[in-house]
Amino acid sequence: MSRSSKSNAGRDVLSARSRNVWGALIATMTVMGGALYAMDGKASPRVDGVNLPALIAPATATSVEVVFNTKSPLDKSKWQAIVIHHTGSPYATPQSLETDAKANGLTGLGYHFVIGNGNGLDDGELHVGARWLRQQLGAHTSGPKADWYNRNSIGICLVGNGDRGRFTDAQMRRLSQLVDALCRELNIPRDRIVLQDDLVKGAGPGRYFPGAAFREQLSLR
Repeated sequence: MSRSSKSNAGRDVLSARSRNVWGALIATMTVMGGALYAMDGKASPRVDGVNLPALIAPATATSVEVVFNTKSPLDKSKWQAIVIHHTGSPYATPQSLETDAKANGLTGLGYHFVIGNGNGLDDGELHVGARWLRQQLGAHTSGPKADWYNRNSIGICLVGNGDRGRFTDAQMRRLSQLVDALCRELNIPRDRIVLQDDLVKGAGPGRYFPGAAFREQLSLR
């Protein structure tokens, strides 16, 4: 065999070998990518919204005004009331609440805001939901007046079970800060701040929610 023929044969062998290596590598990456995609899809479904970190200290002047930087124009005429809820469970994340909502036939998280207790979300961390950012109607209230409140009220949910224990100080500070800001910006009267318990007995945020103290604190602002 001539030197030229040997050289061509060698290149053919290397070319075939390279194709095999690259083919195997691409196949491996495809399989791994598919597996990771499937795992990610099952473990952590994507939830639209943004999170505001917890207040660092009781006196922190961290502004909550950023919640008014919505994707759709803020519709001040729409929002006439605020309804406060609880998850009824000690642990929750926006993802887990989204999953529960979809299991109940909703298109996504029904609340406009969620406030964490350190189990799933940091203690006092505020999740600003997609419904608020897009200025969409809520899907958070039940009972005879559910239609009106879902159309005209802002749903705020505290992670925790207010029938079994108290909410954290950080949660209550964040709740007061948020409700005060919403009332000022949207001209919502203080008597339009209601608990889901007020609309459906036993629905939350539970007997340990400090309703009287909370309303008194708001009236002093």
